[in-house]
Amino acid sequence: MHAIRRGAGAFASVAVLLTGVALAAEVRAAPAPAGERPAPAAEEPENFGASCRTDVEGSRVTAHCQNPYPRTDRVRLHVECERWWDVDTDSAPVDVGPADYAQLTGRCWKEVRAAWITHQPADPGPAPSSSGP
Repeated sequence: MHAIRRGAGAFASVAVLLTGVALAAEVRAAPAPAGERPAPAAEEPENFGASCRTDVEGSRVTAHCQNPYPRTDRVRLHVECERWWDVDTDSAPVDVGPADYAQLTGRCWKEVRAAWITHQPADPGPAPSSSGP
């Protein structure tokens, strides 16, 4: 009889917990009232940035970048080495023009811990159009 009460108590606890989780999910899924919605952005950001992939083979890293957008992207390859005494490297910036391709390389003496690409606009964006008198 004592085991039945303990099992019923556990069942009741689980039921209350699941009900609380379901209510919390409904509250999160409910839309915000109309007065509290953020105003839409005035202008959407322009698509930007070359599509890059990095290949690590032993101690060498190669990045392949292709830019499908109309603005030039300035990319850099950063290589972090596994060993504390191995020097981490950053490549010189390379401009990847519209519909252009670039390949960047880097290396460590031993193992590579991480490699990544950073992007920066190489040219200023289009000037905002002013309408009105």
